[in-house]
Amino acid sequence: MSSTQQVLGLRPVAVGRRRPPRWHPRLHGSELAWAIAFVVPYAAVVLAFAVYPIAYALWMGGDLSLYAELLADPHYIGAALNTALFAGCAANVMMFAALLLSGFFMRPRWWIKALLVVTMLPWALPAIPAFVSFHWMLIGDYGFLDSALWNLFGIDGPHWFNERWLSLGCDMVAYTWKWLPFWTLMFLAGRMAIPPDLYEAADIDGATGFRRFIHITVPLLTNLYLICTALSAIWIIGDFTAVELVSGGAPSRSTEVLATLSIHYAFDGSHPALGVAIALSALPVLIPIVVILMRRIETREVQL
Repeated sequence: MSSTQQVLGLRPVAVGRRRPPRWHPRLHGSELAWAIAFVVPYAAVVLAFAVYPIAYALWMGGDLSLYAELLADPHYIGAALNTALFAGCAANVMMFAALLLSGFFMRPRWWIKALLVVTMLPWALPAIPAFVSFHWMLIGDYGFLDSALWNLFGIDGPHWFNERWLSLGCDMVAYTWKWLPFWTLMFLAGRMAIPPDLYEAADIDGATGFRRFIHITVPLLTNLYLICTALSAIWIIGDFTAVELVSGGAPSRSTEVLATLSIHYAFDGSHPALGVAIALSALPVLIPIVVILMRRIETREVQL
């Protein structure tokens, strides 16, 4: 012990024996009781509404003969193709349109801000009445769109739900109309997070609007674009309301997707195990998308 330590009454500290800080102190008495009181209900809800249903669904769909039956079912093959087209086309078209619209709504004009509020209305509407209204606008000769074509131009409108690709296109348009405002708002928030100094420097260098978009906006929004596209694809694969309420699978169930076919087999067909197997058959596609999504979210680069 040095003289300074003797005067100050300090004890020598052994180097290398310092105890680490206790980041997780043990709870005792009433603190432990309160912790258990908060954790137990949450754990019970997770077990009852997440773990048990998923485990039960995996058990119901664990029979390999169900998937052999699905592969022999032409309705399943068509629904799988429709789901792939729906998720691939609707998600990408919707994201690209949302990216362009977000640039339009960035302009500082009052009427553009007012228009932004109006464009949010389809997203704010409940999904069921929105899709039912879309259905009645297109159904038969007395639908709003066909009536408008006849009264204004004397043109007989097409039978929207009598042809497979036209009917599936109506489903995609309805889904895009409903969710496009939401993704536009996401990209608008992303654009607002871009530092204005970058655009000012581009203006000094003489970059035009298109070159600013390609060299500044697109690189900075790439991460956000990929995350939104992956999320949209996941939601589309599990969506039931758009196809069921707009086209109803017409004509002759040719526009059904995996979500609607699963519900119909499980309830209307009284074959719940087959319905669960249809839903589980999407996992080979959903799991890679989720993995990609998690990797993009964990990106440490300075990107939006």
